[in-house]
Amino acid sequence: MNILGIETSCDETAAAIVTDRAGGSRILGHCIHAQFAEHRPYGGVVPEIAARAHLDHLDGVIRRTLGEAGLDLGALDGVAATAGPGLIGGVMVGVTTAKAIALVRGLPFIAVNHLEAHALTVRLTEDVPFPYLLLLISGGHCQLLIVEGVGRYRRLGTTIDDAVGEAFDKSAKLMGLGYPGGPAVEAAALTGDPQRFDLPRPMRGRAGCDFSFSGLKTAVRLAADTLPPGDQQAVADLAASFQRAVAETLADRTGRAAALFRARCPEGRHLVVAGGVASNGAIRAALAATAARHGLTLAVPPPKLCTDNGAMVAWAGLERLRLGLSDGLDFAARPRWPLDAEAPKAAFAGVKA
Repeated sequence: MNILGIETSCDETAAAIVTDRAGGSRILGHCIHAQFAEHRPYGGVVPEIAARAHLDHLDGVIRRTLGEAGLDLGALDGVAATAGPGLIGGVMVGVTTAKAIALVRGLPFIAVNHLEAHALTVRLTEDVPFPYLLLLISGGHCQLLIVEGVGRYRRLGTTIDDAVGEAFDKSAKLMGLGYPGGPAVEAAALTGDPQRFDLPRPMRGRAGCDFSFSGLKTAVRLAADTLPPGDQQAVADLAASFQRAVAETLADRTGRAAALFRARCPEGRHLVVAGGVASNGAIRAALAATAARHGLTLAVPPPKLCTDNGAMVAWAGLERLRLGLSDGLDFAARPRWPLDAEAPKAAFAGVKA
């Protein structure tokens, strides 16, 4: 099958075509318009600006994707789009476009959960078997889940306040590093001393697998207020100290989840890390060590597939269509859409998950 995937849940306008024809699964075309320029003056994503940018750019992104793949719409076997969770204005742009293509061409429409798209990406790149333990870390989400199969998830923990990617963005802004915060903090930390600032490791050592990052952000703000004006080394040291605190926090909570996963799913062999924050090298190194301690193999998609993209949506659509799963054109976009509907509702940022 050739599946077109459309992603418009936040500030990337993206499309891709993925196939599972002879030669194995692969990406035929892949195009992203990043909206950094539109949002940089505001230090973060503005939902209405994001939705309007999707409207302006999505048609062109799809055309370029088809051109890169050397295909036209007649070669497609289905159209998938992120239908939630996310900024509802942007989600509606992608869903409406996908429905229009499906209707005109007589193709199946697949409504994809954005979190499931992240969760399944590693099966496109490495064909990791079920079950596996998933750490999903991005700007809007931070949770640990057991992935038992397509559409089958058990949540072990989530954030009780802020997502880790949001903590990177806000901390970068406090340090004057600009937007997007994740790459800016990682770049600054390369020349910093990660032991200079004694920052907290929220929830470390506590029972359960939940996360918290609001206290760490507060500690960064207090430390940033003490920095001498223009002292770039001090900024680098604070960035390195923050990055280390996040990495150690994620490793601690993931270690607890790994123990639960090995007890519940002894046949499972992989720790999968997905979402934009998974592209951070220091965090990947810390989680690789955690996986090894628990007898698991770390699997992480390539950096370009960690951040939001159309290929992950196309692949999730392909996995679902293989199982005979598609959706009606009356499917409504969802601002919130949990992967594990049976898990207790979480407060604050956890609600997004």
